[in-house]
Parts: sequence; structure tokens; C-alpha cells
Amino acid sequence: MNRIIVTDLTRFSKPEKVCIAGINIENGECIRPTPYLSSDYCKQLGILPGSILKGIFRKSLTIEKPHSEDTNYQNIVHDGICTAEEFERVLCFNLANGIEEGFNVKIASDQKYIPANSPPEHSIITIKVSPKSIFIVDDKYNPGRIRISFFDVQSNRYFNFVPITDLGFYEYGMTHFNNGSLDLLNNFIKSQERVYLRIGLSRRHEAPNERIGFWIQVNGIYTFPKYLEGIRSYKQDQPEAQQKLIF
Repeated sequence: MNRIIVTDLTRFSKPEKVCIAGINIENGECIRPTPYLSSDYCKQLGILPGSILKGIFRKSLTIEKPHSEDTNYQNIVHDGICTAEEFERVLCFNLANGIEEGFNVKIASDQKYIPANSPPEHSIITIKVSPKSIFIVDDKYNPGRIRISFFDVQSNRYFNFVPITDLGFYEYGMTHFNNGSLDLLNNFIKSQERVYLRIGLSRRHEAPNERIGFWIQVNGIYTFPKYLEGIRSYKQDQPEAQQKLIF
């Protein structure tokens, strides 16, 4: 049996399924359980970022780069919640100075994907960014939704209008967006000392203009030393023990 700390709980366009990923506590390996879990199952177990899961995890026999984290699983059980110190430590296990370094690729200044003909070795990294460089903004490509812009120091550029796939953050942010109070969320982020972004790559996708590749997305947005409790919670119809993470 292995134990992982969940670092990514990401959404799909169809809410019936979610994607989770976590870090093996023993060796720092990033694990993405596949097939994907149902949203109902995650709620039933109370799986959130910071949850400790215990189970049998074996590398998938059908791994294709860059999604080397894909892992089959059996007998997953919820085994508690980590501390803030433990969570920040596992976020740093695969910390990179920037996106290009983390995926070992060069990305053009107007590009937010990695071409399919040059896939990196993995699909999830952590980067640390200045809280003041982050902006949660209206999605200019799909009005009525939100995206994130942030400055990547290593590549000396802003990544603008990147999709937010962090399930809890996106739902919380949309509440503020719909209430016209997105500035409150942005101001909170900028008031923090440290922000870590979990940067993920989509499955192979063909976009207009024959752009085929793995698209950059933000799987997790984590602030320290404080966080907004409403981001890491399920709705009030869940048992209180499953509603929130107390760091």
C-alpha cells in the first residue's frame, strides 16, 4: 500500500468525472489515478487537495508521453488530511523555476501549448510565482468564465488567459465573478507571501489553425500562509468532516 497527498483536483467540461493527482509521500513520485474518479465518489470520500489517500498504485501499461503519471489503482481509502507544512513540502517535490525548465522545452512567446511531435517526459509540475503577478480575469475567449494570468520569471514573460482547471478554485472564483467581486479574490491572492501553481498539460488536442499539442492549464492555485476555506470545500450537504480542510 502506498500513501499519496492529493495536490490536484481538476475539473472537466462534463462534471461527472474529475481528475486527481498526488505525490507519493515516500519517494516524491507524482501519481495520477486512472481511470478518472467520479465526482460523487470524491465527495463521498471527502477527497480534496491535502487529503491523504492510501491504496495500491501501479503504473499504467498504456502510458504515452507526456502523461507518465498515469497509474492504475485499487482499494483507495481516505487516510486523513495533511498539515500545511506537509502540503507545501510535497508541492516542492517537483518544483521548477519556470514552465520551460519544468517541461524541458522552449515555448514561443505567443504560445501556450507544447507541440505533439515533441512531448515532454511528464505532464505536471509545480512553479512558484509572485502573488502580485497573478490576475484572475474574465475569459476573453469564452465570456462569462474566468482564466488566470501570471508572470513566469524563468522565461521572463506573462502567460495570459490560461485555463483554470483547479475545480475548487474555479467554482469559488466563478461565485465572485458572478457577484462582481473578483477584485476581492485578486486582492487576497496578492496579500499572500507565497503562491504555488500546479501546471498541467492537457491530453493531445487539436485547436484551430492546425495547432496540435498539449495545452498548458493551471491544475492548482495554492496560497501561503493563508488560504480561503471556501475554495477547499464541498457543498454544505456533505458531512462537516468532509466540508473543509483545516491546515
